[in-house]
Amino acid sequence: MKKILLPTDFSENSWNAIKYALQLFKNETCKFYILNTYTPVVYDVEFVLVSPAQFGMVDAIKETALKHLKDLEERIKREYSNPKHSFKTMLQFNTLISEMEEIVEDQAIDYVVMGTQGATGAKEVLFGSNTVHVFNKIKCPVIAIPENFKFEPLHEILFPTDYEINYTKKLLKPLIYLTSLYISRVNVLNVSFGYELTEEQEKNKKALETFLDKTANLFHSVSNETVQEAITTFQQRARINLLVMINNKHSFFENLFFKSTINQIGFHLNIPFLLIPTKTIKSK
Repeated sequence: MKKILLPTDFSENSWNAIKYALQLFKNETCKFYILNTYTPVVYDVEFVLVSPAQFGMVDAIKETALKHLKDLEERIKREYSNPKHSFKTMLQFNTLISEMEEIVEDQAIDYVVMGTQGATGAKEVLFGSNTVHVFNKIKCPVIAIPENFKFEPLHEILFPTDYEINYTKKLLKPLIYLTSLYISRVNVLNVSFGYELTEEQEKNKKALETFLDKTANLFHSVSNETVQEAITTFQQRARINLLVMINNKHSFFENLFFKSTINQIGFHLNIPFLLIPTKTIKSK
């Protein structure tokens, strides 16, 4: 049974991500953890020490969130009834990231599925701040769903790589599992800059070929383009349903997303994005 964490702020964006998850795993036995976290707007240490309930603020926020969670669960069961799926709603007085870290570890979560924006997300930003923090902190695979994206079966998957990662079966398992749900093909995309692959890169490439040998795959190499340009060009040429990257401290993922201001990135993602961390809580 797969365990899927679905954080929600009750926005349309988070509902869209929940719908995606329910459809992605529709044929799998899953337990979905639907999480909402709340803190008062004026939350600080002094406020909590005095008495947060004295104004009735915490209770009011909690009651509203509990009602939203109940309505959300009823909506899911009404619109996406599935005997293979079970649900647990969770309301916690905590910050989102701290609570997600605890749940991922305590419940051995397999995937987090969330929207790329929050309720007030600016459309010009590639990822909302919560999503960026999740990418940095959460030690399990995260699937980020763009606003208004409608579910598509995973027929074509794009996997950019610089072959600088020591691939292992455990590291690639979240990707390979998703390819097993549909008739998926993995398009491995390497962006070169006129240099031959090093001996280490060749070794990593061969390891990747070995791990993907039971999955339909194509290896592509392009030159004289930035990674952003190569991804955008490939997406335009082929109907890609999922972009996958490894979050390695020394990989180009970090350079691409975290070495520049997040809203100045040269392309906007309009397909779901799976980020796999190199370090996970549990053995997959």
